[in-house]
Amino acid sequence: MERLWNSEAKEVFRFFTEICAIPHGSGNVEKISDYLAAFAKERNLEYVQDETKNVIIIREAAPGYEAEEPLILQGHMDMVAVKKPGCTKDMVREGLDLETDGDWLYARDTSLGGDDGIAVAIMLAILDSEKIAHPRIEAVFTVDEETGMDGARAIDLSICRGKRMLNLDSEDEGIFLTSCAGGARLHGNLSVEKETMEGYQYHILVGGLLGGHSGGEIHKERGNSNCLAGRLLYECQKKADVRLVSLEGGLADNAIPRQTQLALAVKKEETAVFEAALQAFEAKVKKELEVKDPGFAVSVQEKSEGVFDVLTAQSSRKAAFLLLMMPNGVQSMSADIPGLVQTSLNLGILKLDGKEMQMDFSVRSSLSSQKELLLDQLKAILASQGGTWEVFGDYPAWEYKKDSVLRDKMVAVYQEMYGSRPQVEAIHAGLECGILSGKIEDLDCVSIGPDMRDIHTTEEKLSISSVERVWKYVLAVLARKD
Repeated sequence: MERLWNSEAKEVFRFFTEICAIPHGSGNVEKISDYLAAFAKERNLEYVQDETKNVIIIREAAPGYEAEEPLILQGHMDMVAVKKPGCTKDMVREGLDLETDGDWLYARDTSLGGDDGIAVAIMLAILDSEKIAHPRIEAVFTVDEETGMDGARAIDLSICRGKRMLNLDSEDEGIFLTSCAGGARLHGNLSVEKETMEGYQYHILVGGLLGGHSGGEIHKERGNSNCLAGRLLYECQKKADVRLVSLEGGLADNAIPRQTQLALAVKKEETAVFEAALQAFEAKVKKELEVKDPGFAVSVQEKSEGVFDVLTAQSSRKAAFLLLMMPNGVQSMSADIPGLVQTSLNLGILKLDGKEMQMDFSVRSSLSSQKELLLDQLKAILASQGGTWEVFGDYPAWEYKKDSVLRDKMVAVYQEMYGSRPQVEAIHAGLECGILSGKIEDLDCVSIGPDMRDIHTTEEKLSISSVERVWKYVLAVLARKD
């Protein structure tokens, strides 16, 4: 950790470590919100903390910058809180264990929350300083971005005077984001019936997958353990009377699930054909994913004989049919921007809970008509089997602004510092810029951030040197007068 304290951005890392000591997974943001409010109080800064726990902190312009246009700095305070199997940390109550490996900062056995804790840390370091040159800063900290952008939806920005916003929720240094896809969440339910069955029960793990962010990595076509578990169930049912006993996979609807656990029951006389079907399925999918997701594996964790509570044959077939038929992954690519995913979805959470199979999808598209079409497809497939659904967290796309004073200024500063132009891009992942643009007329917005890898997973890493460079760059943008 010495690397952090010798860093040129040590004040940023000081605040980041304080943030990481506070549990702040989505839906568990009260403590981090109160921390931000206390920060403002201690420094006599004007602030607002709303009922949703969003926080806005104002720092007036530094001497000589009173005539400059105010700048909104924006990031979200929640993180996707996931941990490795066997990790005993209670992420609702305990902070993270930070470690470094050369240039990379990570959290032991859990996600790091660099998305978007590093934005919060950068904003606090600016607000805390008496030496930084800057216009009026309006720092907007939102909640629950990762689970539907509820904070951005609820926030009142009337305190803000700024018409320019620097969003700090990106993961690739040197790439300026200027538009993003819109999205929505769909929660589906399928009612199932149960009975008892005598035979053998197999506890199976479908796993070994890379996972990743469903906006940033969906184009890599990595395996989705929930979809693969459904396919396994369907294919095994073609060979034997296979009944579903339990099912659980995924931790967030916007994270590609890495492993799914399921228990299946078969009659004694069908165990041999069932085990052969399992082996054949694993071999087939291994070949399909040998380049994109080479760690894929199906393993039997436990096998026992007895009488078990199982789904009826009809309910097991319905569950398998739904999971087989549900679309997943990239649905269409942009015809305007080469390499950009236009429409996709991800089955992020799957669970058999009592007499209900529950499914949570994250749907994204830069075209609202395709987003609605994809939601309609999910609804129609659910309805075909008697399922129900609820759509929530709908947010608009962030549209590209042809004339942007902020973007031009940032590009000019970047060229002066690095001797080359940054990449100006659109992304498929969702950002709060679309929602916030609807709250401030003619908002001029750009999104940037330091290099991060494997966000929303337990392999998440943040580049220390990239944070240092981004920190210097942000300070240079703040100091540049119009």
